[in-house]
Amino acid sequence: MKNFIFDFYGYFVFFYSLLLILIYTLCMVASFINQRREKFFFSISYIKKLLTDSPYTPGISIVVPAFNEENSVIANVKSMLSVDYPKFEVIIVNDGSTDFTLDKLISSFDLVEVPFAYRELVKSAPVRRILKSRQKAYSILTVVDKENGGTKADASNAGINVAQYPYFIDTDVDCIIEKNALYRLIWPVLSNHKKVIAVSATMMMSQGSRFVDGRMQYERVPHSLYPLFQELEYMRSYLVGKMGWASINAISNVSGGFGFFDREIVIAVGGYDSNSFAEDMDLIIRMVKYMRELGIPYKIPQIPETCCWTEGPSNLVLLGRQRTRWARGLIQWSFIHHKIILNPRYRQVGMLLMPYMLLFELLAPFIEVGGFGMFIWLILTNSVNWTTVWVIFLMIYFFCLFQSTVICFFSYFVGSTYRRYVFAREGYILLVIAAMLEPFLYHPFITFFSLKGFFSYFTKRNFKWKNMSHKGFEGDEENKSVFVPAENATISVVMQKKEGEL
Repeated sequence: MKNFIFDFYGYFVFFYSLLLILIYTLCMVASFINQRREKFFFSISYIKKLLTDSPYTPGISIVVPAFNEENSVIANVKSMLSVDYPKFEVIIVNDGSTDFTLDKLISSFDLVEVPFAYRELVKSAPVRRILKSRQKAYSILTVVDKENGGTKADASNAGINVAQYPYFIDTDVDCIIEKNALYRLIWPVLSNHKKVIAVSATMMMSQGSRFVDGRMQYERVPHSLYPLFQELEYMRSYLVGKMGWASINAISNVSGGFGFFDREIVIAVGGYDSNSFAEDMDLIIRMVKYMRELGIPYKIPQIPETCCWTEGPSNLVLLGRQRTRWARGLIQWSFIHHKIILNPRYRQVGMLLMPYMLLFELLAPFIEVGGFGMFIWLILTNSVNWTTVWVIFLMIYFFCLFQSTVICFFSYFVGSTYRRYVFAREGYILLVIAAMLEPFLYHPFITFFSLKGFFSYFTKRNFKWKNMSHKGFEGDEENKSVFVPAENATISVVMQKKEGEL
């Protein structure tokens, strides 16, 4: 019986790995096709010419929650002000910062409290006051201070309530937005015959790159260990995973770090769930359910160009905090929306995406740990078939290395102009080295943090949102230069103050 169990598990892992390799291969092929199409059919100069003088250009609100972000908040506001788009507003939600976040905004932009008609269309903690600048150059800037809601979702909901435009971007205060990002995000909305309810945009690490006054000066691969691994991980996630799933309109989530949404649909489904640890995944699945149940054709595309740079966790403690929360959110999300799994009513999302998330995202850490434990047992009992072990190990290892090499190829040769490191040879060599070391120096920690998140969920441990310590952006000299935004930009900023946001 024992031999049967071992043999069965061995064959299961073998075919499980083969199936995963097949799925990744299909995603790489679909990503290649989509990125080639994007390169030849997307023209930023044409879109700018089309939208700049048009009275029908859709407005976009940028919602930026912030809690205790004094190191990066000014650079972030400058980044928002420097975005190139005819009609937009920035909503920075201050969720009760206990440091100098709000003070820096008030002093930098000469803000005073003003009356404002606030409507709670989606639930959030009460808004205390709204501030505007006394200087004409910043008359388009608005800062909203609210009571602490405890989560980023609550602050984002307050920003959605304040937003005046039909589309909004939800991002983080540690992010720097690419100058033409809004043009790239709005184009799928204007060029698609289906209703685009959300757009997923590629994000990359800011560490290693240089930013001045909220603008990218040059882009460089991170040299720190954990941001370097995350750079590779993000490239794999966005340029292969999400691009592949987007080809069948089955993206699992639009990142809460930087995502574009139809405000009307978000309000219709109740906004972000403040009790969710995976609020971005939860929001997307509720939007998909809403559209399917109404029988309205919809689309959620993926933008391959880098639209945003974010400061990733710089040490193991912060990485563990982030990934534990993600894992807890994933299992929470799976239980809440379990009725969608294999439900033909939701088509590719129910029949393909949800089973994939269950088998290859949720169960993968358990299968890996189980396989490792069985391997140790076989070693101790001298029952290892080393030929089979090496075949499976080398097959998986070299496929992962091949996949990372393909990603670098996509990044450098196939895509538009979204990845051009200032030291390209150095950058891609570092990424390939990271790919070689990832299975040994990075992935085991990710598996451990995932299991930790699952354990905390099942044991119902009290899980508090904690603030991520951000160092700010390299090259940004805070308050040394004055930025004057374009005359046609409309900016309202609502800041967030939240205790324990991750």
